[in-house]
Amino acid sequence: MGTQEVQSNLSSEEQRVFMKALLTDIRALGEMLDRGMFETGCRCLGAEQEVVLVDSHWQPAPLAMEILEDLDDERITTEIARFNLECNLQPMRFGGDCLSRLEKELHALVAVIREACHRHGAEVVLTGILPTLAKGDLDRKNIADRPRYFALDDALTRLRGGAYQLSINGIDELEVEHDSVILEALNTSFQLHYQVDPDDFCKHYNIAQAVAAPILAAAVNSPILFGKRLWRETRIAIFQQTVDTRLDAPPERELLPRVRFGEDWARESVLEIYKSDVARFRVILGREVDEDPLELIEQGKTPKLQALQLHNSTVYRWNRACYGISASGKPHLRIENRVLPAGPSILDETANAAFWFGLMRGFGDRCGDPADSMEFDSAKGNFLAAARQGLNAEFQWCDGRTVSAQNVILDELIPVAREGLDAQGVAREDIDRYLDVIEGRVRSRRTGAQWLLDSVGSMREQGTRAARLTALTSAVFHRQQTNSPGHTWEIATLGDTDVLNGYHKIEQFMTTDLFTVHEDELIDLVATLMDWERIRHVPVEDDQHRLVGLVSYRAILRLVAKSVGGKMEAPVPVRDIMHRDVHTVEPGTPTLEAIRVMREHRIACLPVVKQGRLVGIVTEHDFAQIASHLLEQHLGDQPPIRETMGDAGNTERAGSAPTIGR
Repeated sequence: MGTQEVQSNLSSEEQRVFMKALLTDIRALGEMLDRGMFETGCRCLGAEQEVVLVDSHWQPAPLAMEILEDLDDERITTEIARFNLECNLQPMRFGGDCLSRLEKELHALVAVIREACHRHGAEVVLTGILPTLAKGDLDRKNIADRPRYFALDDALTRLRGGAYQLSINGIDELEVEHDSVILEALNTSFQLHYQVDPDDFCKHYNIAQAVAAPILAAAVNSPILFGKRLWRETRIAIFQQTVDTRLDAPPERELLPRVRFGEDWARESVLEIYKSDVARFRVILGREVDEDPLELIEQGKTPKLQALQLHNSTVYRWNRACYGISASGKPHLRIENRVLPAGPSILDETANAAFWFGLMRGFGDRCGDPADSMEFDSAKGNFLAAARQGLNAEFQWCDGRTVSAQNVILDELIPVAREGLDAQGVAREDIDRYLDVIEGRVRSRRTGAQWLLDSVGSMREQGTRAARLTALTSAVFHRQQTNSPGHTWEIATLGDTDVLNGYHKIEQFMTTDLFTVHEDELIDLVATLMDWERIRHVPVEDDQHRLVGLVSYRAILRLVAKSVGGKMEAPVPVRDIMHRDVHTVEPGTPTLEAIRVMREHRIACLPVVKQGRLVGIVTEHDFAQIASHLLEQHLGDQPPIRETMGDAGNTERAGSAPTIGR
């Protein structure tokens, strides 16, 4: 995330001072390019690994700051959330055994974090989106304690002019509204860096854009968020929507999103990318700049371009141009690939890296600059198709051909990547090891995303949704320890975790598919709902989904009893019989605390509210189901209960004590 000493609430004067420094950096970069100051002839690569921290119940563990205190390794740093960390691998020369060394360093860094995690009762998981992440984990209190993150949150919130919203449609639909940029922490990535010569920058940047779609299609690993089956790589949609600052703009304006693929091929130099971003996106973070880059250039020294680097870190292209200074003290240019998810295993990640690095090296030799043979809109459309559909996507490829993602990867791109790695002198055994993983994954059509979806499908009617997601997370962790490729993994089952891990908080098993009424509606509707859906409690909410009351089965019975032997009076509105003083809990309430409240107040259900708005409900029947699951696991040899609690509500049959939901 770069330097932490930044400001978001810049005064008008501070804004002008920083903008002057930013424009000076652009001029300095142009001067450096003209003078040939950049390092050339050096093919280097690097990587960044983001990880998720989980507790003993496979829930997010906000322990990043405590774990960092235990570590003395400058390669490991914070990410925006307290349940994430980032590892920065040492740059290495592209060639020889670089790929196997990259894999070994990834294992070593994760092992260092894992050792520190164990001292805090936590573990490390590599996954694009942690299946057990809940909305309650995305609280501003879980932003890592670094000034930059809070400044970014303040700046983006101010620019958006409203709440952060997610609207994603896949097999299921998801609509989420939130008050913080910590939504971005849903994503966990594996980012790659590729150093290029300034004269070749445009061609290589265009190659990165053209191959982004097939690279992503082969690597998708994030199909599930909050239990919903969405895009094969849902990270793409999350990031684009979370950091979109256009919500407050007039609909007639054609504003660009801060997270984007791009608008056209690169034509001249890296300068056009930086100039476009400075021209289109206002400064949202600033800092004190303590150098005069033009003066340093005249002295034969290398400037840090502090203002440009900070601004570049707040504009999120999927392939980002990066300026850096090598160990030799010379400036260099890199292309940062921000497309790939973390996981499924370190072996899979290294295989993804081998595929991308091989294409970056070999695509130009085989196909030239893609700007000469492919429409830019095709590359952009291909990328979105890959994010949505993975290997099921169809691409508009070079020379106007329509090809399937699977065929173009197997028939054209794996051979090109193999040629590129071989031409760069990469060890033959490494080329075979890693590209064989890509080939096996694509031929079997078993991406990480497909494995996750298959696993969820196999558990579809078993246990609660929370129990299934917990088992999924546990299975991912344990299979990662074998370092076998994800397409060879056995699918997850409920037996992959202790069933109790799915019941620690109310949000893990509350019913969210609710039947509700308005206080002005007819009480006959409530009675009908109870009859049709076999439920005992119906929440009453207003038009803003704020809980205003609860109608119980007993209240209906009392009303019926009063009318026995007499004629029913005028139609009765819900407000006349609903309970107004309703006991509630929040989603993050511990299960034992909810049980205590229900016993103390002798009530059979608890509506779940967040900031006054109804989000779910739990009932005594839910706790009976939990007890049943625990007994099954304890006694063993019993088939799992087949029910749908936590998905479309809690179905109860005649003769049982009905509850809320379907």
